[in-house]
Amino acid sequence: MVTLTERATQEVKRLLEKDARPGVGLRVGVKGGGCSGLSYVLGFDTGKGEFDQEFEQNGVKVLIDAKSLLYLDGIEVDYKDGLTGAGFTFNNPNAKRSCGCGSSFSA
Repeated sequence: MVTLTERATQEVKRLLEKDARPGVGLRVGVKGGGCSGLSYVLGFDTGKGEFDQEFEQNGVKVLIDAKSLLYLDGIEVDYKDGLTGAGFTFNNPNAKRSCGCGSSFSA
């Protein structure tokens, strides 16, 4: 399961309000690439695939494909907004190594 912090939930809801499409959920996944081997992917999606897991957390629909779930089970997604920039961050207990910017990892 993927956990969204309160700050991440608020930011996702803010972005969803701007999107204004019914049935849109947050897609969380991984793809090959990045300096550590795998990169995190966040986006909005309206469709649930055959092998997707879907759950709701604090009013946000979250979608994750089965392959990504192998790497992301137990991950916490947070949102930081500070002097050095704003963005989503990932606390992944499955990551053996992470890059300096935190956008890619190896498992």
